[in-house]
Amino acid sequence: MTTPPRPYRMLGDFLRAHREQHAAPPPAIGERRRRTPGLRREELAATAGVSTTWLTWLEQGRDVQASAHTLARLASALDLTPAERASLFDLARRRDPALPDQEASPLPASLLALPETIAVPAYVLDGEWTARAWNRQAAAVFSGWLDDGSQERNLLRFVFCQPAARILLGSDWSERARRLVAEFRADVNRRPRDPQLLTLITDLEGCSVEFSTFWHSQSVLNREGGERRFLHPGHHDQRYRQTTLLVAEAPDCKLVCLLPAG
Repeated sequence: MTTPPRPYRMLGDFLRAHREQHAAPPPAIGERRRRTPGLRREELAATAGVSTTWLTWLEQGRDVQASAHTLARLASALDLTPAERASLFDLARRRDPALPDQEASPLPASLLALPETIAVPAYVLDGEWTARAWNRQAAAVFSGWLDDGSQERNLLRFVFCQPAARILLGSDWSERARRLVAEFRADVNRRPRDPQLLTLITDLEGCSVEFSTFWHSQSVLNREGGERRFLHPGHHDQRYRQTTLLVAEAPDCKLVCLLPAG
């Protein structure tokens, strides 16, 4: 069985390949013909403002820490395309400082229209976990959050600050709320300096002791599927299988669909 390459090795291979594929600068007068293609390490290092030794270690796959701004200089020096630049930051597990803020990048109209085309309850969460679009089936399930009578569209504020959420989730509230915070932390860890997320955390800690307890436990989970149960007064329990899809056009957003269980 082939051992998968370590992330640092993948980053090093990526950088070296794009350095070697980059067009070499015009030769200086009297310069001998190049023996290797592309940019030399010292040329890339000088353009990006890093040391040649550091760049060598990075290309060798050593455990070298690269800041987001250093990666941005490397991306510019290599003339990476938007897709290549995104891969560079993904491999380095850093967030590109050039990415636009959520407010500066409106959600695509096609994404906001999507829930209405889905036959089961469906809704779109933005990067701050606020519902931006949903269908009538979702409004019927999420009474107190997505129905016409609610003024609170943020999922976390609804779950932790609205009494209606405890009724809707019943005895599952504590476990569902704990998982929700762990999933939210995964998003925050990808955007640790986002002022809107930091404000949301402060607000939630102010209105809910449970949120503060779950938050400081440092638990992290991916947004996972599974059975979800909802209680509506005068009705039988409603059970669904939840599936969450990430949106390529808006990577901080989620499309959540609920398929009736059974």
